[in-house]
Amino acid sequence: MKRIVSAIFFSCLTLSLMAQNGIKVSFKGSKPTVTDFTWAAFPSLNHEDEDESGDRPWKTLENAMKRNSKGLPQEEGEKLTIDSKNGYILYEHVNDEHEDYIFRLEVCYWNESDGKHKLIAFNNLASCADGKPSISEVSNFVFYRYNNATKRMVRCDPPGFEIEYNGVYELPRIGKDIIFTQWNDDGTTKKKILKWNGRRFNH
Repeated sequence: MKRIVSAIFFSCLTLSLMAQNGIKVSFKGSKPTVTDFTWAAFPSLNHEDEDESGDRPWKTLENAMKRNSKGLPQEEGEKLTIDSKNGYILYEHVNDEHEDYIFRLEVCYWNESDGKHKLIAFNNLASCADGKPSISEVSNFVFYRYNNATKRMVRCDPPGFEIEYNGVYELPRIGKDIIFTQWNDDGTTKKKILKWNGRRFNH
């Protein structure tokens, strides 16, 4: 029992320090890739997205990336896309018994105009069921800002907009803008483009 309590305490302490000092991003070469940012963020993401049922959406991406790094095939119904050139990752899972439900996770980063920072987004508001957004207790849309000099990233608010939970966000694989598809009460949809200006999103 003491060991369990100690483990929980040190886990909370570690996460607290990460929040204060930022998350160290380890990488090889001259600059980090989208996979480097993602590996660095997993401890924080996996800790905060666990609900009472024990579901950890970001753990599914971590497991998929581990299989990919070992050259192993993905599980049935799963697809992982890692586009390092465009700074984009997409994980998709389609259940054979519920083909209308598509679970999606996205990661993307942007170079900021000051040349000193990068913005990284982890999107868990991209899933659909029966053509409508699928929102759960662990759905989230998280942003971090990376400092090129310190090689650390810190959690930040969405720059330039507030997150809405009545639609689906699509991060850009090509281009720089985020597309938000909003579902209205009458069943109609409306698209909103969040345009990246080098520091924040305008709409």
